[in-house]
Amino acid sequence: MISNGFTTCLWFDGRAEAAADFYLSVFKDGKRGRIGHYTDAGPGEVGSVMVVEFEINGQKFVALNGGPQFTFTEAVSFQIHCADQAEVDHYWEALTADGGEPSVCGWLKDRFGLSWQVVPAEVIDLISDPDPAKAARASAAVYTMKKIDLAAVKKAHAGG
Repeated sequence: MISNGFTTCLWFDGRAEAAADFYLSVFKDGKRGRIGHYTDAGPGEVGSVMVVEFEINGQKFVALNGGPQFTFTEAVSFQIHCADQAEVDHYWEALTADGGEPSVCGWLKDRFGLSWQVVPAEVIDLISDPDPAKAARASAAVYTMKKIDLAAVKKAHAGG
């Protein structure tokens, strides 16, 4: 599965396969690749899962069981550009389920601590409007939200 382009490596502490399964269940067009296991060369337990390749929304990932040394931070997140509010709702509910945490401005952490920003694609246009007053109103609305409400942002943009 790995060829040209970039592959994002996500570091987990023994939960790489569960994480890959979770992300494949959330994104409709996902596919699993190879699974590599630790050998007697180490450093993990012989036969345990070392890496799981998977692809979601055309992006290649490797989930690595690397140990407890490193964890995710909000300094890196993945943006999901959604076609409409229904898609926002789907991803928001799926990614915050079972221990995920909502944050602000469309950001959230999933149950594995990975940060995502779930954004209706139209919101980017609204907050980038060449009319500074409209852009400011739309931006101010987004700043008050956890999960983005497209109708509310559109209303603010229009001056309502």
